Amino acid sequence: MAIPNFIRSLFQSTLRTRPPVGMRERVVQCMGPHGLHHIAYTEWGDPDNPKVLLCVHGFTRNCRDFDALAQVLCKEYRVVCPDVIGRGRSDWLDNKNDYTFPLYVSDMVTLIARLGALHVDWVGTSMGGLIGILLASEPHSPVRRLVLNDVGPIIPAETLREIGKYVGRAPAFPTMDAVEAYVREVGASFGKLTDEQWQHITRYSVHPVENGYGFVYDPGLGDLFHKGPILLDVGIWDAYDRLRYPVLAIRGAESTVLRPDIWQDMAKRGPKAKLVEFKGMGHAPMLMSDDQIRVVRDFLLSQPSQSEKLLVP
Repeated sequence: MAIPNFIRSLFQSTLRTRPPVGMRERVVQCMGPHGLHHIAYTEWGDPDNPKVLLCVHGFTRNCRDFDALAQVLCKEYRVVCPDVIGRGRSDWLDNKNDYTFPLYVSDMVTLIARLGALHVDWVGTSMGGLIGILLASEPHSPVRRLVLNDVGPIIPAETLREIGKYVGRAPAFPTMDAVEAYVREVGASFGKLTDEQWQHITRYSVHPVENGYGFVYDPGLGDLFHKGPILLDVGIWDAYDRLRYPVLAIRGAESTVLRPDIWQDMAKRGPKAKLVEFKGMGHAPMLMSDDQIRVVRDFLLSQPSQSEKLLVP
């Protein structure tokens, strides 16, 4: 049975400090194949600002990964960071087969409508980037500028097999110190983070469970990976090639998710993405450090070049 959003919020409140100044927690109701569900999100900045930025996280992550980025960009944008269904404070679905990209995209359309935004810019890490590509490729899409953080139009089969090894196991940890040790181990590819950044990631990765602490994502997300052997890469080049607005493609230099050849091809095809690579990390840069935030900010706030303008229908 899905855990109601308000109950998970109560669980998480035992771990949280006071919300950062300027951040608001909101919920929107969405419709899926088997009924209604709630999507939670954080919102930063002036709620009347017509410039809206959506920041969407990776497969097992949550909206609080973007706190540092939002605190900087909320001076320019109304920054909205959703928890994709099955993660964070959002509901968990009864029917695990509904965890699909069409539902993820549909939920984001509902959220954008709730915000009253005609156009949005988009920052997507891993899965969040794929959702962004799919939405931005649709006719009449509201997406006008897209940052893809360590993800491209090809997801290697090996990556999917690796995800399937840990998603769905639902480990419980006796203490927060044990959680942090595990997060640092599995998140080694995030690069060199400060103790404060690791603690932030850890705090919002778990909630209290019977035997200690468990992750704030539905173990049922793993069902998709256990239906049979994963033999083929997953590709959405057709959607990427339909993009008509500026794209920034960020890559961790040691990433195995966004291969160098695919990354380079992203600069040659479709929107001809601007490429930026960060050394000393793999999948995925956390967009918490000043240099990473600066790259994203400069791209989002830059004036479009003549070649970029020509992409607009």
